[in-house]
Amino acid sequence: MTVFGPAIAAAAGALGAGSAVVFPNPHPLTSVVAATAPGVVNTAKGRPADQAVALWLVGDEPWADFAAVLDLDDATRVFARELLVRERVTLLLPLVRGRVPDRARPATRDGHALVFGACWDPLRPILAGAGPLHVSSANRTGHPPVASPAEARAMFPPDVHVLHATDATDDAPAAGRAATTTLRVGRNHTLTHTRSGAQDREHGGPEGYLARLRSVYVRA
Repeated sequence: MTVFGPAIAAAAGALGAGSAVVFPNPHPLTSVVAATAPGVVNTAKGRPADQAVALWLVGDEPWADFAAVLDLDDATRVFARELLVRERVTLLLPLVRGRVPDRARPATRDGHALVFGACWDPLRPILAGAGPLHVSSANRTGHPPVASPAEARAMFPPDVHVLHATDATDDAPAAGRAATTTLRVGRNHTLTHTRSGAQDREHGGPEGYLARLRSVYVRA
């Protein structure tokens, strides 16, 4: 049986009880706010309850189930998984018409599901065991995403749980963090940049980042 520290256990309990929880992200990403219901995430952020919220896929099994309904060739499915796990970006992924899973509906617009896959390793057991999760950048509407638990506590209302746990965060400073880059993926490794973020900023902008991804991940 996995044993969690008190702070992580408390976050797991809040998530299981249906609350929104602010979780840290690896540097250079800002924090995220997640819940088992998309409307809870939107309420925490102070925006319309029916706004699209990304699906948070943590672990191989949730990804395998979801990948089966992607309108992608096999090689591009593998590519998309590498981008989620290794690059920690958010992706817009095409779904086979008529095969949108119920859990993906809140993340789906115009036939594409918004998906996130990164998390801190100490959090992986509680996230993988929480069932379908919905996630967004940790900010109230009109404010930048928070980069530390202290910023989160100051921004969010009291009913939003904020994880404070030294065993779940790194020692990198809050300064210089940014929300994740978002990319659209299509068949045959097609990539389109849709929102700037931490990853492309580190590579001179969208075009430089896309060129790097193609050179690293796309095999001739």
